[in-house]
Amino acid sequence: MKILALTRYDRQGASSRLRTMQYLPALAEAGLETHVESLFDAAYLEQMYTGRRSARTLAVSLLRRVSGMAKAADVIWLEKEALPWVPWMVERLFWPENTPVVTDYDDAIFHRYDCNRHGVVRTLLGRKIDRIMRASSVVVAGNSYLAKRARSAGATQIEIVPTVVDVAHYRSAACHRSDDKLRIGWIGTPETWASFATGFAGWIATTARSETALFRVVGGEPAPRRDGVYEFLPWSEATEISLIKGMDIGLMPLPDTPWTRGKCGYKLIQYMACGLPVIASPVGVNTEIVKHGVNGFLASTEAEWTEALRTLLSDAALRARMGEAGRRKVERDYSLQVWGPRVAQILRDAAYQGRQG
Repeated sequence: MKILALTRYDRQGASSRLRTMQYLPALAEAGLETHVESLFDAAYLEQMYTGRRSARTLAVSLLRRVSGMAKAADVIWLEKEALPWVPWMVERLFWPENTPVVTDYDDAIFHRYDCNRHGVVRTLLGRKIDRIMRASSVVVAGNSYLAKRARSAGATQIEIVPTVVDVAHYRSAACHRSDDKLRIGWIGTPETWASFATGFAGWIATTARSETALFRVVGGEPAPRRDGVYEFLPWSEATEISLIKGMDIGLMPLPDTPWTRGKCGYKLIQYMACGLPVIASPVGVNTEIVKHGVNGFLASTEAEWTEALRTLLSDAALRARMGEAGRRKVERDYSLQVWGPRVAQILRDAAYQGRQG
C-alpha cells in the first residue's frame, strides 16, 4: 500500500517531523510504503523565523506542491492544507478525485484565516479549512478543540491522535549541563518564544534569580549566550533531549486565545518524557496533560507561577515524584510505541474504504 505524505515542512519543522515523519518506521513495519513531499524546506523556515519570507519562495513552493500532488498513491496523508493562502475553490482543483485524503491538524490553523485582521483574508479563506475537513475521508485532530472544529465543519470521520514522543529515545539520551545549579526550562522556536513566553519571562527570571537558579531557554534565540539568569541555547534535533534532561522543571506558559487553545502541549510531553515536573498555563489541552499536584502544577497568575516555581525548586523529592508520574503518563498515553500502530491502521482503513467507495 502506497501513502503520499504531503507535509508542510521537512524535518526542521516540528509539526511535520512529529505528526508525519517520526511515524515512517512504524508505517514501514506495518507494510505501508510512504513517499514524503514537503512543501517548504529548511531555508524557508529560517526565513520565517528571521522575518525574511518572500512571495517568490512561496510561489515556487506552491508550484512544486501542485506537481507533487499528482503522484499515484492509495491514500494521501495531508498536513493541514495543500496550498497555504490559496482559496479552497482553487486548491480543490488539484485534489485527486478517486484517492482518499487523511488530513492532520496539530494546531488551530483555521484561526490564521478566520481571525485574520485583514477582511479580504477572512472573506476568501475564513472557511477554507472547514471545507478541507468536510472533503477529507478522515480528519486526524491533535486534541479535542481541533476535533470540535472538524465536527462543526461536517467532517465524516474524526480521529483524535495526540502529538507523541518516541520514549526509547528519551530513555537513552544523556544529560547536558555544565554545573550543579537548578534550571527552570523552556523549549520552542524564536516565534513561540516571542509570541507566548516573553510575557511570562520576567516573572520566571525574577523567581530564578531569588532562588539562585538559571532559566534555560532552548530554541528562543539562534545563538548560545548567557545573560544573568538566562541561559539561551540553540535548538537542534540532535541535542534537544539532552538539553531538556539538563533542566529540573519544564514550563509551558500560554496566553488564553483561540490560537493557543488549539495547541497540542508537545513541550509538556517532552518534559514529562524526560522525567521533569511541569508548570503550565491552564489553556486548552494543557489541562488534560497536567494533573495538578500529581505530575506538575497549573498556574494562571504571577502569584501562582511564583508559588509553583518556589515549591518545586525547594523540594527535590517532590520534583522526583512528579517527574516519575509524568514519565508514566507519557509512556501510557503519549508514546510513539502506543500510537504508531494506531496511525498505521487509520491510514490502512482510509485506503480500504477508498477502494470500496
